[in-house]
Amino acid sequence: MKKMIYSFILAAGLAAPLAGCSDDSSVVEEKDWNTATYFASADASAQETYYKPSVGYVGDPMPFYDPVAAEFKIMYLQEFRPNQAATYHPFWGLSTKDAAGYTALGELIPCGGAAEQDAALGTGCTVYDEAGKLYYTFYTGNKYAPTAAENGQVVMVATSPDFKTWTKDRVFMLKGNDYGYSRNDFRDPMVFQGDDGRYHMLVSTKQGSKGVLAEFTSANLKDWTSAGVFMTMMWDRFYECPDVFKMGDWWYLVYSEMHAAVRRVQYFKGRTLEELKRCTANDAGLWPDAHEGMLDSRGFYAGKTASDGTNRYIWGWCPTRSGNDNTNVGAYPNEPQWAGNLVAHRLVQHADGTLTLGEVPAVSSKLATAQEVKLMAQGGSVQQSGGSFTLGADSYALFGRLGSRNKISFTVTTSGNTDRFGISVVRGTDSEKYYTMVVNAEGDNARKVNFEEEGTAGKGFIEGADGYVFARPADNTYHVTIYTDNSVCVMYINDVCCYTNRIYGIQKNCWSINSYGGSITVSNVEVKQ
Repeated sequence: MKKMIYSFILAAGLAAPLAGCSDDSSVVEEKDWNTATYFASADASAQETYYKPSVGYVGDPMPFYDPVAAEFKIMYLQEFRPNQAATYHPFWGLSTKDAAGYTALGELIPCGGAAEQDAALGTGCTVYDEAGKLYYTFYTGNKYAPTAAENGQVVMVATSPDFKTWTKDRVFMLKGNDYGYSRNDFRDPMVFQGDDGRYHMLVSTKQGSKGVLAEFTSANLKDWTSAGVFMTMMWDRFYECPDVFKMGDWWYLVYSEMHAAVRRVQYFKGRTLEELKRCTANDAGLWPDAHEGMLDSRGFYAGKTASDGTNRYIWGWCPTRSGNDNTNVGAYPNEPQWAGNLVAHRLVQHADGTLTLGEVPAVSSKLATAQEVKLMAQGGSVQQSGGSFTLGADSYALFGRLGSRNKISFTVTTSGNTDRFGISVVRGTDSEKYYTMVVNAEGDNARKVNFEEEGTAGKGFIEGADGYVFARPADNTYHVTIYTDNSVCVMYINDVCCYTNRIYGIQKNCWSINSYGGSITVSNVEVKQ
């Protein structure tokens, strides 16, 4: 890594010299970046990979592939912190060709007045009507302080001929209590076309005390007929931000489970829509895979998808941490802080129809300038041979400082079926605590990513920021790719595991690969920016 100089001029140096003072009116402090001690860094203002508006944060993205512009459009709930009382979360927008670079579109659909049904806006979706050359955005209208006779939430619609100027339909309104559903929990409309050629709308709601996805159908996006319950939600769960789509021969429902004990993006699958519905019938719990359909950690929420016909991407938000505290993750029974940065993954469909999340090709291409990978320090038994390293039990190899945006990739081969390894960031040779993603053994044949605050002052395992269980690779070889953009950190392993988290202080600090209780071989280590 090239030596960089960090300097500043003291404020006193900007004033006129006082009598008796030295002629030297400035004091320059040099920071040698070719060292390995801890540096107290902060996020840069620009978020170039994982988008954040210049003011506020991204909440609940609503992606849509625009066939007219041949690009993705993403509306999202604009979170200001603090928001205005009563009227908050207007729809702001972005456009992107590749889920790697974004153009801000500003505010698209504003909030209503404090006395109107859509004083605050809630999640929805966009559909383009080719026949009428019109965009339809269905959204949740949240009433401010509703009385017992009013609806807390209803489904509303706005239309636009150009995706720029939107007109709210003040006549159209779907109310849950008109169809035997909740008056106050009736939100997150999602529209898709079925094999029958008709439009189907799903709404997250309750029937009595039971969570359900209500279904409505239409031939023209204007007139909607109730089709009853599409799917019941298991146990006491509530599925937010539903997204139904067909990919190959399979139908999928992607949803966000809001229960504080889960708080993750999950999915179900079926060969037909009827088979998909049966996954939860009578609380059946017909999970699509060995990790209950979980797609990521609690560091990724409100995920919804869109496809350009070649790739299907999923966008969600990575939460911020109160006080920039990496351990303040909102573990059960608390929830993570709401809203943050926009994070995109590519959906990976396997031969059996199961889904995992993989890296976005354009993000990889964007970070293409190779950096020097320099071993700065080591502990325990570390042997280096060219670009490969062998780490014995309880050993680590500490590498040079990272930039604000990084792509880190390497291959780890463990010597046994239960050997553990980890990747630490925000680490220096003098650090009393640092943060590690541990690829932990859950028996001989399963693995799970844990998040730990290590070091003499560390708390150890951080509850509520761990990943999901995935199968141990048969050859014990792990191809790891990590992307960081300021404090947003995303790790992919073998196209079968995705782990998103918020970790402050990554940039301008060193990172390490660690071995716990067994030996590992590390090869093909690369850092690109």
